[in-house]
Amino acid sequence: MKAKKHVNKTIIFSLILFFIISILSVYSSLDFLAFNQNIFVKQIIGFFIVFVMVKCDISKILKYSLYIYILNVLLLIYVLLFGDVINGSRAWIKLPFFGSFQPSEFMKIGLILYLAWVICKNVNEGKKDIIIILKSVLIFLIPTIFTFLEPDTGAVLIYFIITLSMLFVSGINKRWFLLLFALVILLFSGVTFLFLREKELFIEIFGSNFFYRFDRIFDWSTSSGMQLENSVISIASAGIFGHGFNNIPLYFPELQTDFIFASFVSCYGIIGATILFVIFIIFDNEILKIGYEKKLEIKLIATGIFAVLIYQQIQNTAMTIGVLPIIGITLPFISYGGS
Repeated sequence: MKAKKHVNKTIIFSLILFFIISILSVYSSLDFLAFNQNIFVKQIIGFFIVFVMVKCDISKILKYSLYIYILNVLLLIYVLLFGDVINGSRAWIKLPFFGSFQPSEFMKIGLILYLAWVICKNVNEGKKDIIIILKSVLIFLIPTIFTFLEPDTGAVLIYFIITLSMLFVSGINKRWFLLLFALVILLFSGVTFLFLREKELFIEIFGSNFFYRFDRIFDWSTSSGMQLENSVISIASAGIFGHGFNNIPLYFPELQTDFIFASFVSCYGIIGATILFVIFIIFDNEILKIGYEKKLEIKLIATGIFAVLIYQQIQNTAMTIGVLPIIGITLPFISYGGS
């Protein structure tokens, strides 16, 4: 019992620190952009929900994982039909008095919960590895298709990472992953060949929208857009202590969401970035500890959450300094957003 309390206290304390950093960063970003919305209410409500969820009994929630999954799939269908188009993507649903929310973000939770329930049930029943894999792939593909059509490539990649990581710790034979990687490399090589050598055929097969997304990934290392340039300059010029609270030298879009890391480092420098990374490491480590639980369902859920956190932390911070392509991935617990 003592160990469990220690873990909970560490997680809650980390969340409090995330909340403080998030509010400071978002305030600087929105004030700089003269962005007039009551964002603090949304941030406070979001963190309050997180604190409540920490106290929930996950085994009880798992019983309703199918309904949570179905609800999220229905929301993805709804957003494709009636959602609002923002920055070229139909990915948001407007709510009265609260702004908008993104169903693909909630789908991450629904996918983790339902995959954990299905994998655990099939493993306990002694089902063959191929059956577990096929069921997991089907559960992954349904939301992936709808999310891809929005389009939201970043969320699709996260769904894949969730599914792969949870299958990896499920106990199935690791040789399946060698086959999977071979298939992925073969598929990616074929698509890349078409993109580089037969662009017209590529557009005919996949459409111009997918061509544009693929082109962004290939051109990220040579891109020199204002958003990335100003982000790199703001971070590089911050030095050890930063420019100070609410003092961001350059303007660039999505400062409060995708580029919140640049906002924070610009204000608080290397020291601020180091503190943030230390908190991330402590928080992620606590999630990893939970993953050592003997119960398979807890292990699966913790692994899925850990995989999402690690990927988004690396992807978001790396894309703000030009090391990885910009694909619209936010920084967990720090970026502004109703979702």
